[in-house]
Amino acid sequence: MSQSLARALTILRALADGPRSLDDLAAHLDVHKTTVLRLLRTLEADRFVTHDAEHRYRLGAGLFELSNRALEHRDIRVIARPHLVSLNTDTRQTVHLATYESGEAIYVDKLDATQSVRMYSRVGKPAPLHCTAVGKILVSGLPADEQTRIAHRLDYTRFTERTIDSPERYLAELDLVARQGFAEDREEHESFVNCIGVPVRDGTGAIVAAVSMSVPDMLLDHARVLGTLPRVRAAADAVSVELGWSPPSSPEGPR
Repeated sequence: MSQSLARALTILRALADGPRSLDDLAAHLDVHKTTVLRLLRTLEADRFVTHDAEHRYRLGAGLFELSNRALEHRDIRVIARPHLVSLNTDTRQTVHLATYESGEAIYVDKLDATQSVRMYSRVGKPAPLHCTAVGKILVSGLPADEQTRIAHRLDYTRFTERTIDSPERYLAELDLVARQGFAEDREEHESFVNCIGVPVRDGTGAIVAAVSMSVPDMLLDHARVLGTLPRVRAAADAVSVELGWSPPSSPEGPR
């Protein structure tokens, strides 16, 4: 690596911790200010850094634009797969990854339970928005007006006695999901199957996918399935971090 490139990268890493003056950066690199200023001007020409009236430098919009474009080209299935495998191995239960596409929640990956019981879901198949944990998670991340439009266009097909059957109940459920940071499907889609889902977020904090775990009641009852929430959340959070998301710096309760 060339010396100039190495110094430019060191500057960017230093600015990642907050604004710095020219003197600060020169001291950090242990070089003369004219050398640092030359590098800063080059970086500023491509909008990788910017400076204010007091000549304090900070990261610029060009760098954020470049990083966002890089993240957009990463296949979430590839990123999530090792974390889903780990969750599946740890719990031995069915694990799903779903995304919101063209108004539907679509299963984009699935790992079957290691027991003999298999879920009806399959990769590429839509998941009902009103009665699956992944559907609830994905819709809860949309703007409020869009949630309302979705709530009033759904057919509310009743799969079980527990299935949500009205826009009012659905919107109340979405509000609960947003507040508690996870969703449940308590025998709403399939009888005797409990499911919990957790959001996957990108670098902006937006929900871009959902990870869920489904378990037949004969293997784990509702309370025990809910007890696995920390493991499901840890898997989803690990995927989110790889997508550029930063976890809260201090505990603030359920996300």
